[in-house]
Amino acid sequence: MARFRLTKAVSTAQVRFAAGDVVTDVLPLTVSSDRHWPDLTAAKMHSGMVPLDASASTMKAASPWAGEVLSATILGVDSVGG
Repeated sequence: MARFRLTKAVSTAQVRFAAGDVVTDVLPLTVSSDRHWPDLTAAKMHSGMVPLDASASTMKAASPWAGEVLSATILGVDSVGG
């Protein structure tokens, strides 16, 4: 199981999440407010995903965003997806 907090909105053909959401790759959800991202992989990750557990850290390290410097705040421009 991997859990991430989003500092930027994510919008794809399959999912749409706002900045501040916590997304996970498994069901059932660990926390009822978490959002499920079916078939989330390191290759499908987006910028601004903050790992919340060891599995998420491993996934992030294998992603194109491995060296990303994460912002401590959510900017308005990043808070909603297109």
